[in-house]
Amino acid sequence: MTGDDADAVRRDVIESMERSAEVYGLSRSAGRVYGVLYFASAPLSIPELVEETGYAKSTISNVTRKLTRIGLIRRRSSGGGGRRVQFEPETDLWLVVQDVFGQYVAREMGTTRRTLDRAQDRLDHEGTTYDRVAALAATYDEFETLLELAMDHSVAELIAAIEAYDE
Repeated sequence: MTGDDADAVRRDVIESMERSAEVYGLSRSAGRVYGVLYFASAPLSIPELVEETGYAKSTISNVTRKLTRIGLIRRRSSGGGGRRVQFEPETDLWLVVQDVFGQYVAREMGTTRRTLDRAQDRLDHEGTTYDRVAALAATYDEFETLLELAMDHSVAELIAAIEAYDE
């Protein structure tokens, strides 16, 4: 593969990351910044990200703050005692998924589950509304079990368990 081929592949993958970012509720710029960092040979500073992406410094600042908060990138101090902050990608995306599950999904599921419990307590234990709330609560119980498994196991462990189950 030539350098031109590698550059073309890199551009295609970064463009795919931009589209994927939107699916997950992030901006296209977040996908581009993550992609640029993912393929960078060393951590990059905000000015370097501005140069690489063509985005304004304010955009890069906002995006790096957001990506740091959700765990997709990490802040590092530059070597030599300088004050310039650099960023590097988290390349183990399963860790990011587990963190998002823990921070956001588990909290939201817990809130909904408490609402369902209160709803069941307020209703007579019969009728269509009660049955539907009870069915939804049972589904949330299953989701919580899946969430706990996902948070406590590696991708390889989960795949092995599913493959063993299929046999």
